Amino acid sequence: MEAEVFPINHGLELQRYQTLYEMLLEAIPSSVLLINQDLRIVSVNRNFLEKNRRTISDTIGHRLDEVFPAIIIDQMDFPGRIRQVFEQNFRVKGERMTYRAPGIPLRIYYYSILPFSWQGVVELAMLLMEDVTEQVRLSEEVRRVERHLALVVESAQDIVLSTDMEGRILTWNTAAERLSGFTLYQVRGRNFFDFCVCDDPAEIRNVFSNLQAGQEAQMSEWDLKTNHGGRIPVAWIFSPMRDLISKTAGVVAVGRDLTERRQLEAQLLQSQKLAALGVMAGGIAHEIRNPLAVCSSAAQFIMQGDVTPEFRQQCAEKIHRGIQRASMIIENLLRFARPSMKTDLKKINLTYLLSETLSLVTNQARIQKIELRAQLPEYAIIINGMEGLLQQAFMNLLLNAIRAVPDGGVIDITLKKIGAEAWIAIKDTGHGIEPSDLNNIFDPFYTTAPVGQGSGLGLSICYSIIKQHFGAITVDSQKGEGSTFVVKLPIL
Repeated sequence: MEAEVFPINHGLELQRYQTLYEMLLEAIPSSVLLINQDLRIVSVNRNFLEKNRRTISDTIGHRLDEVFPAIIIDQMDFPGRIRQVFEQNFRVKGERMTYRAPGIPLRIYYYSILPFSWQGVVELAMLLMEDVTEQVRLSEEVRRVERHLALVVESAQDIVLSTDMEGRILTWNTAAERLSGFTLYQVRGRNFFDFCVCDDPAEIRNVFSNLQAGQEAQMSEWDLKTNHGGRIPVAWIFSPMRDLISKTAGVVAVGRDLTERRQLEAQLLQSQKLAALGVMAGGIAHEIRNPLAVCSSAAQFIMQGDVTPEFRQQCAEKIHRGIQRASMIIENLLRFARPSMKTDLKKINLTYLLSETLSLVTNQARIQKIELRAQLPEYAIIINGMEGLLQQAFMNLLLNAIRAVPDGGVIDITLKKIGAEAWIAIKDTGHGIEPSDLNNIFDPFYTTAPVGQGSGLGLSICYSIIKQHFGAITVDSQKGEGSTFVVKLPIL
């Protein structure tokens, strides 16, 4: 660094430049020391004094080894480097230095030594020390966080990968390699779409388009191809990857292997089927055994020779009724299993159908001192369906409601159009349903009625009919406060 030569007779101007130099020295955010050939400090700025808790008097005029610890002097080879600056007019490039002054926390500096020249002769060496403690700590913290995040991603048992907005794979964690058999080297830069099996490829591209348009996380289930030609069922969650200005720069995908869950679901479904079959078999046996027992008993009486014609006639009638009851149970069972062999749907005025069904149960409700309160719209609500089956379903629900209020009460029937659905609510003021029974009322042969008064197929058939019409049926009940059945059917 070449010092400017000032004319001797311009004392005021020289003093002004001296002042400007001192102001500049104090304004520099780094520590600055000027050192002569005897390694004594001839000038120092405030930054160095404040950071090292020193005064001018115990710094100016003192040798370098009196200001810095001997270990720093030796490690950094300050004497040799400063002599090199004086002898060769050579600048020593910055190096990292760790320095702890007495009573001061450890600080980290980058230092450099510059020649300070006068008329081509190096008269002083300038030691610049820039405090980079916080920057180093932050960079180390960033590296620590990066290592931690990398360990989290690599330790995850789920697939974690990232792509650009075009779907090209950028990262591919260990779980993805283990499950697919493809290494990061094999998949990097290739399109994520090439490794997924989807019935509609446009569905995958739509997910990326939605994320690019600013939508939040997207979820899908697509199979993942393996390196051996197989497929793994995977549940995916796609999230937008934002940059510093919150612009979507890519996509993060997390995938969970569903193989084990699908196996458990299959086992659960199989056990449920077996349990349902057991319930159904027990129900069939129980329901048919009663009429068969009556038939058997009556047949034994008929086979006796000493019975009167009148008694023989009574026994024959009991046999006939028992056979009819067994036939009805089988017919209801077939309706539950196959609500209708016909699939021809027609337009039905649901308002009129409910009104007609209500008229069929009005007399029975009146006998039991039950008030039917219907709130039906004046306009027609049209649906697609099979009139006979729907009337059977509503009739079962109304008769159930009537049986639920044996001592008289109120049954409200409402029909509303909500969105693209027709909602039919049947609410009674009866005794309600036990909480333990709510999850089973739509199961076949499940009944809480006294023995011989119900087959347990009524609500099961209702459920099956409503499902066949692409609808839904729910129930809300409180013990002692009645029940509300709600049927939802799509309207035209």
